[in-house]
Amino acid sequence: MSHAVIEPQTTPMGEHDPVARALLEESLSGIGLAAAGANVIMQLSMLPVGHGVASSRVDSGRVDEHPIKRARTTLAYLAVALLGTDDEREAMRKEIDGQHRQVRSRPGDPVRYNAFDTDLQLWVAACLYKGTQDIERVAGVRRTEEEAERIYRYCARLGTTLQVRPEQWPADRAAFAAWWDEKVEQIEMDDLTRSYLQGIAKADFLGRPWSTLLGPLAQLQAVGFLPERFRAELGLPWTDHHQRAFDAMMRVWAAADRRLPGPIRRFPFNAYLWDTRRRIRRGRPIV
Repeated sequence: MSHAVIEPQTTPMGEHDPVARALLEESLSGIGLAAAGANVIMQLSMLPVGHGVASSRVDSGRVDEHPIKRARTTLAYLAVALLGTDDEREAMRKEIDGQHRQVRSRPGDPVRYNAFDTDLQLWVAACLYKGTQDIERVAGVRRTEEEAERIYRYCARLGTTLQVRPEQWPADRAAFAAWWDEKVEQIEMDDLTRSYLQGIAKADFLGRPWSTLLGPLAQLQAVGFLPERFRAELGLPWTDHHQRAFDAMMRVWAAADRRLPGPIRRFPFNAYLWDTRRRIRRGRPIV
């Protein structure tokens, strides 16, 4: 995959860096769908986030109740956060805020959570950033240090499109790595979230017969993309045989991906960005 040309920098590195945007847009790939289950599991491995979703009263946003709608919302958010204009990001923020107002713990709940907690939003944004790196790694994209740093700083948008403040995003990739390692030590699943996340890994939300047919493949992908600490919390089996099967599957997927024309390779991200813009123009809900 070719890289966008790095030109002399005329704008500050950060959320509006056009070179970083071009690099990311070029590398977005449908391969990301393979890593989607693992990314959701990573996000919800922080116990308050897990309870906020597994105990949510907003049924329309639950992947186990409405998987297609939930997938559209998540992919549209990624597309708009990374590639949208400031006005489009503001429209996305307003609609998601409307959903998040209902996502908070109640008196007596065993775990306290609030969807407007910026520290929890930062964790979710960090997992989404890790997801962009998973896509590039599997697709065989190689970055220079400058490219990787610019993309990292640009990806602060994954949090600041909601309530995360720019200064909360660790200053550079080294700072992020240290912050990430510290946070990973804090992940935890209890019986509620572990059962919920095992169901996501196994694609139980598809219902029969699809969950029976596709569940083993979904589980292989989900657990395969998880770092070891998350695998241990999730409690699903992972052996050398699983690893070899996962590696072989990703090699095939990456080889096929490299042969696709750009617009097809970037599907469905480009489709969801187009659809979100159409919904905004027509005044229709976007989440």
